[in-house]
Amino acid sequence: MAQSHYLIHGSLGSPYTMKMRAVMRYRRLPHVWIRDGNSRLAGRTGLKVAVIPVIQYLDGSYHNDSTPMIDDLERLHPGERSIVPDDPGDAFLAYLLEDFADEWVTKAMFHYRWFRARDQDQMGHWLGFDLYQGQGLAKIRAFAREFRDRQVGRLALVGCTEANQYLVEETCRRTLAALERHVTDSWFFFGSRPSRAEFGLYGQLSQFIVDPTPTDILRATAPYTARWVMNMDDVGGIDGEWSVKPVSASVEAMLQLTGEVYLPFLVANAQAYAQGAETMSFTALGETYSQGVFRYQVKCLETLRTAYAALDEATRGRIDPLLDRTGCLPFLCKA
Repeated sequence: MAQSHYLIHGSLGSPYTMKMRAVMRYRRLPHVWIRDGNSRLAGRTGLKVAVIPVIQYLDGSYHNDSTPMIDDLERLHPGERSIVPDDPGDAFLAYLLEDFADEWVTKAMFHYRWFRARDQDQMGHWLGFDLYQGQGLAKIRAFAREFRDRQVGRLALVGCTEANQYLVEETCRRTLAALERHVTDSWFFFGSRPSRAEFGLYGQLSQFIVDPTPTDILRATAPYTARWVMNMDDVGGIDGEWSVKPVSASVEAMLQLTGEVYLPFLVANAQAYAQGAETMSFTALGETYSQGVFRYQVKCLETLRTAYAALDEATRGRIDPLLDRTGCLPFLCKA
C-alpha cells in the first residue's frame, strides 16, 4: 500500500543518516525521522544488510546506500529542488566529490571516533544512549563496552591504523582548510544552492561537530566550517540557482585530493581485488597506506568510470582540463 511520506530509520551518530535527512529536508520531501539501529531493522526490511539509514519509500519498499537513494529520489521527484546540477559537467564533479566524502573522508570520521580513548568512551556511551532511549544506564553501559570493542576491532580493516594516521589526518586537514576558505564567500560549490557534494561532506562532518577530538580540531582550525555544518543540517528554506562557471580554488583543492589520494586508493583496491588479495596498499603524499580489500569500493570505481564515460564529448572537453590538472583524469579512464 502506498504511503504519504518516507520513513527514515537511522541514528544521529550515522553520517549517512544525517546526509539523507538533510537531503530530504532540502528537497522538502515528506518524511518521518525514526531513531533506529541496525539490529532492530535486521530481518524486517528485506535488505541483505540493514545498515542505516534504511528508508522506506512511498511504495512501501526498503532501501539503503545513500548514493543510489539520492539517484532514486531524483528519478521519483524530477525537478523538485534537485541536488544534481543542470550542467552535466558540474553534475559529474558533484558526484565525484560526494564519492570522495562518502568513501575517503569517512575514514577520518571513523578514525577520530575510535582511535583515541576519550572519543571511544564518549561516543560509545552516547550511541548507546541514543539506541536505548531511556531504558536504563545498565543497558547503555553494556552496549558502550560491546560496541566500542567491535568498532576498535575494525580499525585496521578499514585503514584507520597508527601507520596510516598521518595520511588520514592530513587529507582531512586539507579538506577542512579548503572548506574554510570557501564557506565564507559561498556556502555552496556550484551556485547558490546545494548539490549532492555538499550533502556528502555534511554527512561526515556532522559527526565532527559532536565527537570530542574532531570538535576541538574544527573549532580551532575551521570555525566557519563548523558553523556551516550546523547550517547544512536544514537548508530547506534556501532556494538559489545553479551557476555554470569555473569551480573555486577551494573546490579545485578538494578535487586535487581526490586525484592524489582517493582515486589512487580506489584503483589499488580494485587491482588487489582482481588478484584475489586480502589487503591492498598504495602511496600518496609520500606515505604508504594499507588496509583490507573491499568489493564495494571496486563498485565505486566502476560506477565513477561509467559516469565519466557517459559524458558527451563537449562536456568532457570542458571538464577534462580541470580533471587533468587535479590528477583525476587518468584514473577515470577505463583501463
